[in-house]
Amino acid sequence: MSRTVRTHAAPQAARPSGAALCLVTGATGYIGGRLVRELLDAGYRVRCLSRNPDRLRDQPWADRVETVRADLADPASLTRALDGVEVVYYLVHSLGSGAGFEATEAAAAAHLADAAARSGTRRIVYLGALLPRGVAASELSPHLRSRAQVGEILRAGAVPAAELRAAVVLGSGSASFEMLRHLTERLPAMVTPRWVRTLIQPIAVRDVLRYLVAAAALPPEVNRSFDIGGPEVLSYREMMLRYARVAGLPRRVVVPVPVLTPGLSSHWVGLVTPVPAGLARPLVESLRHEVVCREDDIKRYVRDPPEGLLGFDDAVRLALARIKDAEVATRWSSAAVPGAPSDPLPTDPGWAGGSLYEDVRQAAVAADAAALWRVVEGIGGDHGWYSFPLAWALRGGLDRIVGGVGLRRGRRDPHRLRVGESLDFWRVEEIEPGRLLRLRAEMRLPGLAWLELRVQPDGPHRSRYVQRALFHPRGLAGHLYWWSVAPFHTFVFGGMTRNIAREAARGAAARPRRHGGLVGTLS
Repeated sequence: MSRTVRTHAAPQAARPSGAALCLVTGATGYIGGRLVRELLDAGYRVRCLSRNPDRLRDQPWADRVETVRADLADPASLTRALDGVEVVYYLVHSLGSGAGFEATEAAAAAHLADAAARSGTRRIVYLGALLPRGVAASELSPHLRSRAQVGEILRAGAVPAAELRAAVVLGSGSASFEMLRHLTERLPAMVTPRWVRTLIQPIAVRDVLRYLVAAAALPPEVNRSFDIGGPEVLSYREMMLRYARVAGLPRRVVVPVPVLTPGLSSHWVGLVTPVPAGLARPLVESLRHEVVCREDDIKRYVRDPPEGLLGFDDAVRLALARIKDAEVATRWSSAAVPGAPSDPLPTDPGWAGGSLYEDVRQAAVAADAAALWRVVEGIGGDHGWYSFPLAWALRGGLDRIVGGVGLRRGRRDPHRLRVGESLDFWRVEEIEPGRLLRLRAEMRLPGLAWLELRVQPDGPHRSRYVQRALFHPRGLAGHLYWWSVAPFHTFVFGGMTRNIAREAARGAAARPRRHGGLVGTLS
């Protein structure tokens, strides 16, 4: 069953004169990373708030924005961040984090609301979650309850706040879309929980972004929530069946059963899709109740585009095209995993932080540095890790079992990496193009771990590959962990070094070389 929601046209909200300055929190996340570009294209000036602004430096819009180091948990740091800001976008969520996240989110929202009032900010825009009708707050999932509470805190402040409430967001790289995509593609027949019959009103990410940008120009008296959704209401089962049709897959067999709880469902999703169980659980719990727009009052201020809102099939078709063409701007894993280590690699030789174990290996490579760098930057995802695939798969599987991200996050782009983005169970901490790739581990470990891959020129058509794995143990468990896996390093890290060198040499041999301005080809 599907239902079309009819809406009426209305005057478009006017953009304020001048280049208003917007502050975007959560700019490293899925929505925030895309919103920055949309705001810039709409003529706004943008400042991005981050605890680690270096993570934003490789974004395609990095040279067009200001960045400020601040923390929503530190009210004092927000004063500088909000100086001169007219509009604040609050896009920070602790989705998938541990116990106590509701109090953390509430405190962060209160700090932001107070700081915005002191700074003279005129508007707060918050992307919240569509809430089920007639369900008491006590019956909501912790995720939905927290989203609702944050919206209430922001609207109760002195600065007018517009809360846009959305359900499933359809777009290449969104957690909801990746969950839907992988469940449908990997399971031609599936036994599913009851929530696959729940009605949902999904919305395309491009329409979410359009509403967010327009909300900056809402009249000052507007201080309320708005439900936003696409033109169709569907069950999750219908979404899977229609996804299969758009993707050209055989018809899927979906059999709902009453015994799968949200907890069991989230582990099932974690096993089948790249979305880990810790992140899948709040998504699944949000689907226990019908999430359909109760009003369309946003139409009073934001006119639909001439072609109308993007429907489900078109949103899926567009997302699949982006994935196929490697044009995914941001992914659900763009934001750091809650609770994951964020400490930078201690590079001071006299570092006094305790033990730092190292595994260093290197190899001479029969290829120039450029050919070797192409292999290094393309590592992970579909290309794999160039050694003992079973060992990597087992390590990723163990990480998923204990609630980690595992290896299935893959890559955003098969050839290019950015500082701050995820790469399987690593996070890109540093890139020096052509020279260095440093990854920080986000798997569950009793300590902190990094993997450095270096490229050094070594004469004409020669280079040297240097690989360094580092581990800073936490307590006795950390030391025991290192020494328990050390015997396998020869197979895993040693094989990785040799195979990367061989792959670079093969790639160099297969590529035409330039001679005197002409391109020679291999016969």
